[in-house]
Amino acid sequence: ICQDCYFLNVFFPLLKVCCLTMNYYVVILMPWECCHLIWKTLPSMSTIAGSMEAYNTSSTDFTFMGLFNRKETSGLLFAVISIIFFTALTANGVMIFLIQTDLRLHTPMYFLLSHLSLIDMMYISTIVPKMLVDYLLDQKTISFVGCTAQHFLYLTLVGAEFFLLGLMAYDGYVAICNPLRYPVLMNRRVCWMIIAGSWFGGSLDGFLLTPITMSFPFCSSREINHFFCEAPAVLKLACADIALYETVMYVCCVLMLLIPFSVVLASYARILTTVHRMSSVEGRKKAFTTCSSHVTVVSLFYGAAMYTYMLPHSYHTPAQDKVLSVFYTILTPMLNPLIYSLRNKDVTGALKRALGRFKGPQRVSESVF
Repeated sequence: ICQDCYFLNVFFPLLKVCCLTMNYYVVILMPWECCHLIWKTLPSMSTIAGSMEAYNTSSTDFTFMGLFNRKETSGLLFAVISIIFFTALTANGVMIFLIQTDLRLHTPMYFLLSHLSLIDMMYISTIVPKMLVDYLLDQKTISFVGCTAQHFLYLTLVGAEFFLLGLMAYDGYVAICNPLRYPVLMNRRVCWMIIAGSWFGGSLDGFLLTPITMSFPFCSSREINHFFCEAPAVLKLACADIALYETVMYVCCVLMLLIPFSVVLASYARILTTVHRMSSVEGRKKAFTTCSSHVTVVSLFYGAAMYTYMLPHSYHTPAQDKVLSVFYTILTPMLNPLIYSLRNKDVTGALKRALGRFKGPQRVSESVF
């Protein structure tokens, strides 16, 4: 059945991407239309292999222009980002610890929140440490393999978070609007399906777009006007026609951004409608406050990403892209645990119990001595 089998060396030197062709159409485990569109964005097999060897593998490293361009503000910016980074790691780490150790938090909502915290920790760690080390060592370069790895991890993790936030909004909708059916609709099997689906969607995005992005031949000027290897900034260095590939990216962004964000908005609209019918004024006020904070953080995350990826390039500058990227790469991983969990009475109660367990043995040891 299969006429030819090609192996593309377009990812890591050790990673081979196998494409099976039938009558010059790609056969991958995806819908035919997507495969055909992706196939048209790639040059011939021999051209890709030659261009990868000539332009990407043996060439010099990429250079980041970065966030710390102005010397008068670079020190302050470095300090602020360092604080945000360590706050995000600490807050998300505490959330995972509390959810795993406190039996009262073993519910579907907190199960999903623990995975959100895990994604946030991994997500911010793929970008910020490189920024901080480069500033301290006064270097801004990254190898081709390093840029490819960062691009892949970034797409996979941000894609997983896009899907997970949308499905978490559905969890909130079921909990408030259909509380009697909640144990059935959000059982353990469904929760694991949500986690698996989020990771699958993010991984598919990473495995699909990263090889194509990094397969393009890059011009001699390898200065990326960004602080990490984000696709739009990297593609500006490509010495090839990328119009069709940008269309593919736009379609992927519609699937990964607009659809989950629409689920979020629809879920919270139904939640607010239900809350508005509550008889308790205090309960309504509390619910509106919680929902508004959730929607604000989610809107920052999705909105900044949609601005960068879905708005035509003529409507925004590289400087604006860098500033907006800060919202969904640096600020959101810090805000998620603070907004979703640490303001919650269940979580604060679990934190007090954990501190109490820690202080208890400490007092016993002090009394012995």
